Amino acid sequence: MTTTAPSDVRPDPPHSPDDGSLTPFGYRQELRRSLGRYASFAAGFSFISVLTTVFQFFAFGYAFGGPVFFWTWPAVLVGQLTVAACFAELAARYPLSGAIYQWSSRLSNLSFGWFAGWIMVIGQIVVVAAAALALQMVLPAIWSGFQLVGDDPAPTSPDGAANAAVLGVVLLVLTTLVNVVDNRVMSMINRIGVTAEIIGAVLIIVLLFTHSERSPGITFHTGAGGPGLLGALMVGSFTAAYVMIGFDSAGEMSEETHNPRRTAPRTILTALGAAGLLGGLIVLGGLLAAPSLTDGHLGVDGLSYVLTSSLGDGVGRALLADVVVAVAVATLAIQTAACRMLFSMARDGRLPFSHRLARVNPRTGMPSVPALTVGVLAAALLLLNFASPEAFLAIGTTCIVMLYLAYAMVTGPMLVRRLRGEFTAGGTDETGAPLFSLGRWGVPVNAIALVYGLLMSVDLAWPRAAVYDPAGGHWYFQWFTVLFLGSTLLAGAAYRAYRARTTAAQAPEAAPASYA
Repeated sequence: MTTTAPSDVRPDPPHSPDDGSLTPFGYRQELRRSLGRYASFAAGFSFISVLTTVFQFFAFGYAFGGPVFFWTWPAVLVGQLTVAACFAELAARYPLSGAIYQWSSRLSNLSFGWFAGWIMVIGQIVVVAAAALALQMVLPAIWSGFQLVGDDPAPTSPDGAANAAVLGVVLLVLTTLVNVVDNRVMSMINRIGVTAEIIGAVLIIVLLFTHSERSPGITFHTGAGGPGLLGALMVGSFTAAYVMIGFDSAGEMSEETHNPRRTAPRTILTALGAAGLLGGLIVLGGLLAAPSLTDGHLGVDGLSYVLTSSLGDGVGRALLADVVVAVAVATLAIQTAACRMLFSMARDGRLPFSHRLARVNPRTGMPSVPALTVGVLAAALLLLNFASPEAFLAIGTTCIVMLYLAYAMVTGPMLVRRLRGEFTAGGTDETGAPLFSLGRWGVPVNAIALVYGLLMSVDLAWPRAAVYDPAGGHWYFQWFTVLFLGSTLLAGAAYRAYRARTTAAQAPEAAPASYA
């Protein structure tokens, strides 16, 4: 996390009177700066997408934690808010695409920042695949005709897993097309989708609470025969951990946002806060309104079962249709964030085929090749779902761990810089107001963010057989997260070694002239 050589440091850019310009960072404005405050908020909120992820992982959290898993929600929210507060400071100071890569590189060094960006972009591609799989949780519940493969829609069954992959590939084709067309089209779809998701989430909350079958006191109970309170909370936290990621997407879109130094910090925090509040109420409402907590349906079918059983097929299916919109918009937003990360790293010549990945279509203002790359790779990952139903959970958990590690690779160097007195958030935004800053709370908030992120990474990656290989006999699923992360790091190290050999005749790696 510390500097290894003076030439390996990205110096802070000088403050410019035009804080909206990329000139101080040595970049040209190629992406279209057309996003306002709500579009910036929508970028972060749609990546989190409470309806997508809560519906996708509620059953898992309940199956392992019972009703008490609800309390992992506020705990994870507080932890992620500390991370978001740190990111808000950085978004004000470095309003650039490829936020995690850019921030980590400038807080530590190019090599460390490259690995942060590498882990993040691979994680984002996996998240795209995992988000697309969420269609299986809602479409067959709306109409059985959406079950194109076999008869069993449960995502943990062979039929359900295969059908999820088919539906996911169809969705990825559509989101890839949108990500190639124009960022104004992408932003419009994103805004409409987020508005529909917020309205739908509020309606779901109101209806669930008005159809309550029990009191909130049920949340202090663990499931029958469960792993005990501590085990229930540790595994139950997967649901909240999976939901509350991606708020940094508002920072990813900084180069396309008006007044990003002022807008992005606020939308990062508001996106996470709004998603955290709505998601927590949905989880609580689902527990209170479920027809039964012991008939086994809640741990398999999740919230889809609650809506159709408690609210009736008509209302339940109408609300599930809104969830479909949320899933589609979330997949679109996550793919967009991954595209911006690829573009940012390629612009610095840090990836294979950088000259193609960094190319922006002058007509659309969109990096088309990254969109196609992310779409194809995410679709390829979906093929794992044909291998075994356990791949669904393995893919989902892997992407969470990778994003948490990438976040820690920002908050870690940031804390080191703070302790050395080298980090300041001075300066003004585009309106002349002071940049967002944690002030004297910077060190404790930053420290909590780092410790929280590392602990959650260990908890999520721990190879629990009961979680990752419940049927037994598939050791590679039990260790999937560890193996995938290790393979990602080895692949990254191999590429950097190859690149070093091919450029051995040139000057040693140094910060590009654009950062001097």
